[in-house]
Amino acid sequence: MSDQYSEVTQVARDYYNSEDADNFYYLVWGGEDLHIGIYNTPDESIADASQRTMDHMVRHVSPASEHRILDLGGGYGGSARYLARHFQSPVVVLNLSEKENERGREANKAQGLDHLVEIVDGDFQNVPYEDESFDVVWSQDAILHSDDRDRVIAEAARVLKPGGDLIFTDPMMKDDCPTDVIQPILDRIHLSTLGSPKFYREAAARHGLTEMGFEDLTNHLPTHYGRVREETQKADQSGILEGKVSREYIDHMIQGLGHWVDGGNNGYLTWGIFHFRKK
Repeated sequence: MSDQYSEVTQVARDYYNSEDADNFYYLVWGGEDLHIGIYNTPDESIADASQRTMDHMVRHVSPASEHRILDLGGGYGGSARYLARHFQSPVVVLNLSEKENERGREANKAQGLDHLVEIVDGDFQNVPYEDESFDVVWSQDAILHSDDRDRVIAEAARVLKPGGDLIFTDPMMKDDCPTDVIQPILDRIHLSTLGSPKFYREAAARHGLTEMGFEDLTNHLPTHYGRVREETQKADQSGILEGKVSREYIDHMIQGLGHWVDGGNNGYLTWGIFHFRKK
């Protein structure tokens, strides 16, 4: 294990660098993004729902003539490409998986955006940029993988300019949720806990961020994981994953997605768009 990363961070890095995970996310989710979607109908495509999440999030960005944006844990860079197109502004992706980053850089070139989108290998617990470097820090469903989420929020606050926006989504446990009822989820992602709205509000306040709003979109969480499970089963049955994703991985993924669906439907989890602003 590299001394550069904590044990939990290294587990996440190894997972997303694995052939199974890389091929699964690329083939089932299309290789643009890995985040939760906002659904108009329960059978809507994952890509359309994911696009709608970005459309909702971008409304929270303060109007400005120019933005410099940092995407924490940006996966294949799809959100960064969306932001670069939307604002015609530079976007930096800081992402742990070198495999995802290679695919993301290829997509930047293919889509003619490599002059605006820079993808950097790294850990959002140690952001390699100076204080007050960015107008916007953006993240989608990535912070949960950290074993020091307070530090992630601290780093986001540090690199934001005064008046800058932190806008993120993250699958969370509800404030009053006992950890034991979500243990199957935690076991699957090799964590001891999830963040909660209360945790993020307190962390943000500690680090000089003011809450501007929380758009509660919890009902979309079980819908999304249910849709991914359906698409996984469909891809498995059609043979698309054969020889690319192991049988063990597929079976574990289908089981794990079921835990997320159950957690959402049972009222243990929450999800939505947090917006904080630096004082």
